Amino acid sequence: MYIASSSRYGSMTYNRCGNSGLLLPGVSLGLWHNFGDTANFENMKQLCFTAFDNGITHFDLANNYGPQPGSAEKNFGRILKEDFHPYRDELIISTKAGYTMWDGPYGDWGSRKYLLASLDQSLSRMGLDYVDIYYHHRMDPNTPLEETMGALATAVSSGKALYAGLSNYNGETLEKATAILNELHCPFAINQNRYSVFDRTIENNGLKETAAKLNKGIIAFSPLAQGMLTDRYLNGIPADSRVKTDGRFLKESALTEERLNQIRALNDIAAERGQTLAEMALSWILKDGIVTSVLIGASKPSQILDNIKALGNTTFSAEELKRIDEIAL
Repeated sequence: MYIASSSRYGSMTYNRCGNSGLLLPGVSLGLWHNFGDTANFENMKQLCFTAFDNGITHFDLANNYGPQPGSAEKNFGRILKEDFHPYRDELIISTKAGYTMWDGPYGDWGSRKYLLASLDQSLSRMGLDYVDIYYHHRMDPNTPLEETMGALATAVSSGKALYAGLSNYNGETLEKATAILNELHCPFAINQNRYSVFDRTIENNGLKETAAKLNKGIIAFSPLAQGMLTDRYLNGIPADSRVKTDGRFLKESALTEERLNQIRALNDIAAERGQTLAEMALSWILKDGIVTSVLIGASKPSQILDNIKALGNTTFSAEELKRIDEIAL
């Protein structure tokens, strides 16, 4: 039977989500990869145990994480039941709905019917009475924003979620959504968006600036650019890499010689800082205090331990930031 480390809160940094009461660890664990039915269940457990033993209290899911869709929630629910049940009140568990989950017109996007039905399904798969954060996973160009935000407010008022979140929104829509959620007295705490040294979308679409202005948290996913911001590709593309064996999320065509040269140049800066490239990439996201947490994925426990090291040095000189921008942009 799993017993959590008694020193689990000794070294982790916890950051506040905007002006809410919610604190998140500087590094959170995402279950996007390696928690579906094709993955090894014992390894899933060890990933979760390693995370929690080192102060990672936040576990992030979505209804469609797999493969198959829903299987990551089922597998995490089994871990909750068998090992994490005594620690439920120490955990922040989030899930989302917004991408295609089931056939027909009611299993996608942002309707009230889809969001509330999906939440019930997610709770059933995980064996939970509530999640801590429930996100709308992507903007819906056809459903009124008032309807989607109303569904999130209902999820919270019903006790099935504690906080509302938005994922893959831009700054303009975030501002409109915040106004609606404020009118509904719905505790909206956090935005989840892709962000990395190579992907500055939230800077360009106003999300980062708007979230800071509105005192909302941000959690960054794909902070290592699907593995590009690691030492994995410093010498080219390994034959056993996910690019070669899977290719769904990182295409071989993305690793051009120009990109590989950027990765090598960034690795040189990281080495000067006494960090690995992955550590520096995570530290860079947290450098200005606007991003609350970086959301990592892992295939083995050692990767979690390595990524946590990034919290030890999130300060960059102006010269370092300038060099990183000159290389990456």
